[in-house]
Amino acid sequence: MRTLTTLTGNSQKLDGGAMFGNAPKALWQRWMTPDEQNRIDLGCRALLVQEAERNILVETGIGAFFSPELKDRFGVQEDRHVLLDSLAELGLCDADIDIVVLTHLHFDHAGGLLAAWEKDQPARLLFPNARYVTGKRQWRRACNPHVRDRASYIPELLSLLESSERLTLLEEAEQCQLLGPDWHLHWSDGHTPGLLLPEVAMPGGPVLFPSDLIPGAPWVHLPITMSYDRFPEGLIEEKEALLADLLARGGRLVFTHDPQIAMGQVLRDGKGRYGLEQKVAEVRALAD
Repeated sequence: MRTLTTLTGNSQKLDGGAMFGNAPKALWQRWMTPDEQNRIDLGCRALLVQEAERNILVETGIGAFFSPELKDRFGVQEDRHVLLDSLAELGLCDADIDIVVLTHLHFDHAGGLLAAWEKDQPARLLFPNARYVTGKRQWRRACNPHVRDRASYIPELLSLLESSERLTLLEEAEQCQLLGPDWHLHWSDGHTPGLLLPEVAMPGGPVLFPSDLIPGAPWVHLPITMSYDRFPEGLIEEKEALLADLLARGGRLVFTHDPQIAMGQVLRDGKGRYGLEQKVAEVRALAD
């Protein structure tokens, strides 16, 4: 028996123009309303997969590790570690997680691995009983970042992960034995090198966590990318191939950054445009 549950993490406000790349504001503000500083609301959603006697967490969101001045700079809205609250609502804590799958190591996806900021205290790693899984090429990128994305990584986190001796780095051609045969891993380079996209088999059709390849419902539209994406044209091609594959298999997407839509099923309209149906705001113990 396998169940899926989406978990709310800390939320952010980021510049809408940056999140929608070269799309004009007249277009993107139809989907997400900006505030007076041109910022839009973004979530940091994680996916909890419970199977047999293990708990697998896909991503941890941004968490609450930032100092107050950096918290304001990056638009983090809450002081507490919201993901831990979401786990507690299910009767779980970070020590109950057996595997954490990290699609990549940008701070808004992996920062939740760290405890909330405390004055004059060093960074502290959470999830003490978990194996941490990410791609080997993304790890190399994080350890030797380009000047363009250096600020997206947390050096202290990398050191803590490495010293934990619980870090598994995957080659892109290999099956992850730790996750097992019901998990399929896709790979992408458009947003960042070696982005890992986990797909889990479910009776009603596969469920894929596309991370920043498709961060929310508006980005299902093929031309829409982010200014944060490393290779936008390549990302569009990767997105098109992935959506075509999921459409053929009745697949669903779980969105990390969409503040309103947690999951939707891929569709294609009469004009060939990809979209979503059966959209839901949250997923609770989905077993199909």
